[in-house]
Amino acid sequence: MNHASTALRTLALAGLVTLGACDDDDVTAPAQTAMFQVTVENVSGAYAYPSSGAFAMPVGADAPGPLFPGDAYEFEFSAPPGARLSLATMMVQSNDFFYAPDGDGIALWTAGGDQVTGDVTSALQLWDAGTEADGEPGLGPDQAPRQSGADVGAADPDTDVRLAADAFGNLPDVADVIRLTLASTGPTSWRARIENVSTTTTLSTSDGGMHPVPLAPGVFVVHSEADPLFTAGMPDRGEGLEGVAEDGTTGALAGALAAETGVTGVLSPGAWAVHTGASVLFSAGSPDRGEGLEGVAEDGTPGPLVSALSTRASVSAAGAFDTPDGASSPGPLTPGGSYSFTITAEEGDRLSLATMYVQSNDLFFAPAEPGIDLFPGGAPVNGDVTGMILLWDAGTEVNERPGVGLFQAPRQPGPDTGAAENGTVRQVGDGYEYGAVDQRIRVTITPVG
Repeated sequence: MNHASTALRTLALAGLVTLGACDDDDVTAPAQTAMFQVTVENVSGAYAYPSSGAFAMPVGADAPGPLFPGDAYEFEFSAPPGARLSLATMMVQSNDFFYAPDGDGIALWTAGGDQVTGDVTSALQLWDAGTEADGEPGLGPDQAPRQSGADVGAADPDTDVRLAADAFGNLPDVADVIRLTLASTGPTSWRARIENVSTTTTLSTSDGGMHPVPLAPGVFVVHSEADPLFTAGMPDRGEGLEGVAEDGTTGALAGALAAETGVTGVLSPGAWAVHTGASVLFSAGSPDRGEGLEGVAEDGTPGPLVSALSTRASVSAAGAFDTPDGASSPGPLTPGGSYSFTITAEEGDRLSLATMYVQSNDLFFAPAEPGIDLFPGGAPVNGDVTGMILLWDAGTEVNERPGVGLFQAPRQPGPDTGAAENGTVRQVGDGYEYGAVDQRIRVTITPVG
């Protein structure tokens, strides 16, 4: 055997083994890639009324109580154009009479778009709740303050809510008992003042007596649809009007109204981007870059922002979500609806998105500047990521009270018409109530394929 040849072959094989080992060490595993479905849901409640409440504290008093001659209740509220005001307050010394406008309520805006202010007492009428049999006003034993307790009178044989009948010939004119005036406190806000203008001789009774007409604590509601408190010619709904009309107790009706009061959340079409670098949508504490975020935040128009994102070196893909699931055309997202879109990403990628908080001037939902990590811990993200979503103020338009502002969609006269703020992008903190993020929006990311 040629020992030299054997030695050379051994060295050669050793070299191959060594080179092979080096090759294995230098090979880099391909980046993990995954496809995801992103779903943006509107989980807001739908509310019938923008404002409601109770009035119970006479001006200057230190405790709730009835309104005697010369006293007044005041309450403040906001209302969008076209809205109306309804209220109910008991005619004390009756069984179940109350002062209120008819089902249409009191107009708060003129046909020309101006606020209604001044004396609106002429819109009030005296109603019979139809819940308790009527006695003579001022003498009936089941009337406050003579009744033995709340809700003790005999049932009314006519259960319909109706205008009060002057069956005993002693009902005073509405304007001799109550005065209602409205004063503007802002472009979409008012102060209502209810005054007791009765005197010690306003109510005459068959026994020769003369009496004032106290008023009781009541409720108010701002509405656009008719009949928020009752429907004339129909029985009381059992939601608390009986308590107001018989005993001046507001809790039940005020609670029923409160459950239907709020800002109905709507989300707009939005923009998304898969990226590696941070701050692709904005830089917190700095002004908007003028690349389209303003269009999303003020008017729900994502096109310009998508175009700008598509040119970024750190952005691998960008697009818009604008058609609600199940719909045939683009549009806003109302409560219960959702947008869905699909993205492809590899390990190291992140997702940013932005959608407008409609009924605001320039607020939008988006994650923090780094975006959402699509491969946390090296595994594809899977599930609810709403905890990473924040409510931001674009700083481009002055904020108004949500749900009533004149320059908020859908009330604004046109896109980009509000007063310029010239501020910075930041998490919202203007003192208005917007609700918790997870009560407005839900974002889930699910691997597919």
